[in-house]
Amino acid sequence: MAAFSISDDDIFALRYARSRDDLWDMLSRIYGTHPDYARFRKALERSLRKAWAERPADLKRLDLRRDLEPDWFQRPDMTGYAFYIDRFAGDLKGVPGKLDYLADLGITYVHFMPCLKPRPGDSDGGYSVMDYRRINPAYGDMADFEAATAACRARGISVCVDLVINHTAKEHAWAKKARAGDPRYRDYYLMFEDDRLPKAYEKTLVEVFPDNAPGNFTWYPDIGRWVWTTFNEHQWDLNWANPQIFLEMVEVMLFLANRGVEILRLDAVAFIWKRMGTRCQSEPECHMLLQALRAACRIVAPAVIHLEEAIVSPEEMLPYLGRGEHDGKEGNLAYHNSLMVQFWSALAARDTQLMTHVMATHFPPTLTNATYATYLRCHDDIGWAVTDEDAAAVGLDGRMHRAFLSEFYEGAFPGSFAAGEPFQFNPETGDKRISGTCASLAGLEKAVAAGDATAVDRAIDRILMGHALIASYCGIPLIYMGDEVGLLNDYGYHDEPRHAHDSRWLHRPVMDWDRAQAAAAAPGSIEGRVLAGLRRIFARRAATPAFHARHPTEILQTGNTALFAVARRAPTGSVVCLFNFTDFWHAVPASWAVQNGATGLHDLLSDAPVGDGTGAIPLPPYARLWLR
Repeated sequence: MAAFSISDDDIFALRYARSRDDLWDMLSRIYGTHPDYARFRKALERSLRKAWAERPADLKRLDLRRDLEPDWFQRPDMTGYAFYIDRFAGDLKGVPGKLDYLADLGITYVHFMPCLKPRPGDSDGGYSVMDYRRINPAYGDMADFEAATAACRARGISVCVDLVINHTAKEHAWAKKARAGDPRYRDYYLMFEDDRLPKAYEKTLVEVFPDNAPGNFTWYPDIGRWVWTTFNEHQWDLNWANPQIFLEMVEVMLFLANRGVEILRLDAVAFIWKRMGTRCQSEPECHMLLQALRAACRIVAPAVIHLEEAIVSPEEMLPYLGRGEHDGKEGNLAYHNSLMVQFWSALAARDTQLMTHVMATHFPPTLTNATYATYLRCHDDIGWAVTDEDAAAVGLDGRMHRAFLSEFYEGAFPGSFAAGEPFQFNPETGDKRISGTCASLAGLEKAVAAGDATAVDRAIDRILMGHALIASYCGIPLIYMGDEVGLLNDYGYHDEPRHAHDSRWLHRPVMDWDRAQAAAAAPGSIEGRVLAGLRRIFARRAATPAFHARHPTEILQTGNTALFAVARRAPTGSVVCLFNFTDFWHAVPASWAVQNGATGLHDLLSDAPVGDGTGAIPLPPYARLWLR
């Protein structure tokens, strides 16, 4: 039999042919009339070939494997974990020593929270980047980063990093050149000689950080220019109408891919295209550019997937996973912000009507070449993304319900079990977002302080129910560092000048390794019960093929507003998942479970039969059942 071989040039040519139309159809529509388009096209092709030539052999092998297994990120053994490097491991050199801990938890995906070199001082938690090709020196250098990604890859753990594509720090080399008057680099940003256009744009823009960064533009007397600064004065928005920005970002993206990054979390993607008279969010060009970025990555580094960070309404979020002409061609992952919001909403209200309505109305059963990142919380605050229309559909007043949720999770509402702090109150809209760790928001902090054993039990059940929900709903469940051992709010941030103005540091504590060690050694302790519970949830998820993201997700009606139910429909049989969002016992008829696809009254989570022998399935407070 003749031997078969194929050259690197042939592989590149095949992948280029596969994605050429996805790339150039979008770019020609956006930049085709730009005077530099021909030069840009040649430069981009050179950059793609150069990145492919520089791609390490082991990553090219991973590319081949992922081409043969394109569903790798949709499989039920994918479970994610997010952490700030310094708060989890000290620095990058410390990461390999923590991989046993992560592997024991069932982690196959780690998000290194912002680790590229930030500006000095306030950097918006690392999202104000001054150099995309260098690591934050507090964590190490690029050699340390490559060693850490290699160690993760050897353990079957994929590394995710943030790539901020909407803006740079004002200290970035491009911004410095723009500030010095270089016309080429001034065109990298959105600068205005007077306030006529900024005022016109402001009429329809929203403020992201109204407390400490009001408005969307900043005046710089030294250059006599207004600069577009959506998020903070030190974060200058990039001008994506300039094709050079696309070229620069592709080169950065592939530079990181060639250093072992497997998931690129593209930050603030909704804001990258500006159009007068709009919110300048989620414009059609955003999706064209994101499809083109994805195509460029598929040509050079198909082992890499894109997570598009767009915390927007369901109607706006789904296109980031590819809808219409972009179906299957845009993001592979997007945060399921609505599932997170609806979990906390139903928990506070002890009522799942709104959750059931939103999940059933706005989200399709399946996605093409994409899935959700499901989570209970992240490094950011929780904004109550409940629309007036959805609230009205179940008889609620949207503004009043959002206000209730803020008061409840701030701990101010009578009878609230939660402990949190407000973030960015907007007096015009009444919106007030919330900060807090999962355990503190779920009631563990107050329960421990009160020495109330029953309240502790209930808080742990809320934590475990939430994680059972995100593990069974379609997507990759993400744990934020410390939630697996019930870390509580860190009020010490008030004493840190760099953090005191930002309540999000309340839920970014330093990892308590003594608590983690105690949790592993004493499974009957509070932290041990949380850790053991999560380990079991993710182990059972990995062993349940029906939780593959290609299988449809169907929201079920139980007739009981205390319960939320979802079925995962696989050809080999369904799994019916039931969750009790109240402090009280409830029940469903066994016949309801069978009619909805449960072929046996056996809970996959506890590996035990369910049912009381009289035709009912009892559900204790905060029950979570996965019925085969």
